This record gives sequence, structure tokens and C-alpha cells, in this order.
Amino acid sequence: MKAMILAAGLGTRMRPLTDHCPKPLLPVADKPLIVHHLERLAAAGIREVVINVSYRGEQVVEALGDGSDYGVRIDWSREDMPLETAGGIRHALPLLGMAPFLLVNGDIWTDLAFDRLSLTPGDLATLVMVETTSFHPRGDFHLDATGRLHAEGEPRLIYAGVGLIDPLLVAELEDGVPAKLAPLLGQAMAAGRVGGHHHRGHWVDVGTPQRLQTLDRWLRAQRQG
Repeated sequence: MKAMILAAGLGTRMRPLTDHCPKPLLPVADKPLIVHHLERLAAAGIREVVINVSYRGEQVVEALGDGSDYGVRIDWSREDMPLETAGGIRHALPLLGMAPFLLVNGDIWTDLAFDRLSLTPGDLATLVMVETTSFHPRGDFHLDATGRLHAEGEPRLIYAGVGLIDPLLVAELEDGVPAKLAPLLGQAMAAGRVGGHHHRGHWVDVGTPQRLQTLDRWLRAQRQG
């Protein structure tokens, strides 16, 4: 199975840190944030990784190269302008192929074992869900007792930015046109074709400099035992 890491965003919420450094390369516990993903993917046996880049993308390409230093092989999907999540996936399909793949947001951190996820036959996605937070108390979707996700319903959980995706979810989009993922997921949920996995371990939305610092301190403390 292949994986795709979304790394083409402008990183506006992380300014001024991203004024000169793309968000994927921001250091966390002595290594770039995106390297944490690459190492966890390799540990899960996922060796083929597609990364989309746009803002300061060549800095990311130069830093990571072909991925061999991290036990993976990286293919680069370059975007002249950020194409949003669904648009970025659609643009990368020639590199991803038509088999289900693991999707990982570049601006999160999690201790989830990526190889624990599975896609139910006929589904277009399996999304990893986590508990709501103070900065997103409403959550995104409802996960029912049978493991199905719904756009409406209570209680609600947050989409963690990790999931298994069937390329058919975005295959009908026009290449090179920005498109959001949420509307496509909503349609698939309405058709009963999205499952969910409730992750109860550690997860961080690394969306602000403060959260980046908090994650850095936590990882250093974990490393020290």
C-alpha cells in the first residue's frame, strides 16, 4: 500500500515560523515534522510515499530527497498553486494509482499504528477519528456503534487527518482545479460508504506555534522516559 502526505499548504496559521520555512520542515524534537510521519510509515511497512508540495516546495524536496534516508521512496506531486485536499489527491493519482492508499495530513502528529487501519469492501474511505478539543469542540462527524461515519448525529468526533482512501472518491474531479475533501466525504457518508476508526491514543493538530511547542516538549519528555 502507498501513502500520501499532504504538505502543500501555505502554513498561514504558523506564521511567522513559516515566513521562510515550509511547515513540513518545522523542527519538532530535533527533526522536521514530516520526518516523524516518514519514520512511522516505514515502521508500518509502508515504503512508497507520495508528497504534494507547493509553497516553498523545492525546500521540502531538497531536504528529503528520494526518501532513502528514512526507509521509504518518495514521489513528488508538485502543485503550481495549492489545490486543497481533494484537488491535491486528484492531481497525485498518476503517482498513487487506483488502489486504496493511506492519507496523512502533514500538520498533525499521532502515535497511531498506521498498519492497524482497514477499508471495508465497497467503502470509499475509512477515517481516523479523535475526541473533540477546546479549539474544535463541535467536532466533524458522528461515528455510530457499527463503525459508520455520518455528517450528522451525536456525539461527534474530530477527523484526525489520517485515513484510508479509495481513489474513486476523487477520480471524477478535474485535474488542476482546487477542490475540498469534505463535500466528497459528505456525499460518500450519505451513501453509507465511509467507515471510522476511533483512535484514543496521542494526537496533536500542529496548527499553531503554541501547539508546535507543546508537542516538542511532550516528545522530549517521552524520550527522556
